[in-house]
Amino acid sequence: MGTLYIVPTPVGNLEDMTMRALRVLREADLVLAEDTRTSGNLMKHFDLHVPMQSYHKFNEHQTVQHIVERLRAGSNIAVVSDAGTPGISDPGFLVAREAIRAGIEVITLPGATAFVPALVSSGLPCDKFCFEGFLPQKKGRQTSLRELASETRTTVFYESPYRIVKTLEQFIEHFGAERPVSVCREISKIHEESVRGTLQEVLNHFREHEPKGEFVIVVGGAENNNYEKTKKDRK
Repeated sequence: MGTLYIVPTPVGNLEDMTMRALRVLREADLVLAEDTRTSGNLMKHFDLHVPMQSYHKFNEHQTVQHIVERLRAGSNIAVVSDAGTPGISDPGFLVAREAIRAGIEVITLPGATAFVPALVSSGLPCDKFCFEGFLPQKKGRQTSLRELASETRTTVFYESPYRIVKTLEQFIEHFGAERPVSVCREISKIHEESVRGTLQEVLNHFREHEPKGEFVIVVGGAENNNYEKTKKDRK
């Protein structure tokens, strides 16, 4: 049998690519890519010449059994997404689960992901946290927000620039305007930025400055006063 490798790729700065990830991709028989054009640019940059196959949320259910058969036949296959670690708000979970069910070894490499640096640099507690990724856009969104309003752990969300203002407005509605938050965008890229404050303060910022890039929102837990204490300590 072959091995399935889950390979993180940079979320911005290409220097975040690990030597091990390059070796695994170089030695793979096939690379499953969320978008072969995006991954093709990465492969070209690092002079990697490996066959690629499109593997994304719209075709993963149709292709996963064929992939498992190739693994059973001895192929070593690597999975990459457009950026970050496959399986974290990106395709990767399904093929990993089915490979495990088939008795195939699955190895996930440590590497780049967006939420960890955003969480650690937020100034909010990160010893315990809740990762929500992208909230449902329609059905179930309000229910999720109501349930998360009482969450005492720091909570991490992903969001697009087109919905960031609306999402912050909804957070204020459910969590309160004074809840501490850190919003990080363009992690590891040239225009990386973290905006910290209360939900109301950060919302005001993005009402005045056009949101650009991909966002990670880190919200303090319910009844969490650590941010206010930190602000007082700085004065």
